[in-house]
Amino acid sequence: MYEPRLRWPVARTLPRTVAGQRIVRVGRRAKYLLLALESGTLLLHLGMSGNLRVVPAATQRRSHDHFDLVLDSGVALRFNDPRRFGSLLYTSGGKPERHPLLAQLAPEPFSRAFDANYLYRITRGRRVAIKQLLMNSRLVVGVGNIYASEALFRARLRPGRAARSLSRPDAARLVRAVRTVLRQAIRSGGTTLRDYLGADGAPGYFRQRLYVYERRGKPCRRCGHAVRAVTQGQRSTYYCPHCQT
Repeated sequence: MYEPRLRWPVARTLPRTVAGQRIVRVGRRAKYLLLALESGTLLLHLGMSGNLRVVPAATQRRSHDHFDLVLDSGVALRFNDPRRFGSLLYTSGGKPERHPLLAQLAPEPFSRAFDANYLYRITRGRRVAIKQLLMNSRLVVGVGNIYASEALFRARLRPGRAARSLSRPDAARLVRAVRTVLRQAIRSGGTTLRDYLGADGAPGYFRQRLYVYERRGKPCRRCGHAVRAVTQGQRSTYYCPHCQT
């Protein structure tokens, strides 16, 4: 460990706790990577700009490299985070889903629980804009700012619409759109805006497929009208005023 001062301080006893343990499973819950060990689980969050690279353990450190998880093979999982918004926590036992950071999380977008009926139900009576609802991790996880804008475009829904105004067909289109966008982004390695890198150090290429995000004033790829931008919840939102209603 080189720098323990992340979003939450990394416990100084952590190296001794995990030393010699075998990684038995790798999973994910929302934005947390879960490395299941023999007696507990490491919860790793990349923050806003962090990345986890796979490198030979002897590789020279770069600026903002904060810790290595060194394997017997001589390979290291090296965490780099310029803003230090990421985190590394350890929870003992075999049920990491009970950890306070995970216990209140909503369904995953690819799970059976996230379907048209669920989305329609949670939008009833809610005046909040549908884009804000999509980004609420207590209602659905894994839909960030970029993908919310892109999914709403594909579903032909204006991001400022009150969530309660969605019909069942609207909800069904939006569920399909969210899954489509996320699948395409995963296949393309994510969306590189500034400093995103994958585990192999390569950038993501989904940005080349973006329909509206960061395209203010440019012609809509579907109809040719100019893409507009507004601010919602201190985040930029992009949409086509002609295609989205």
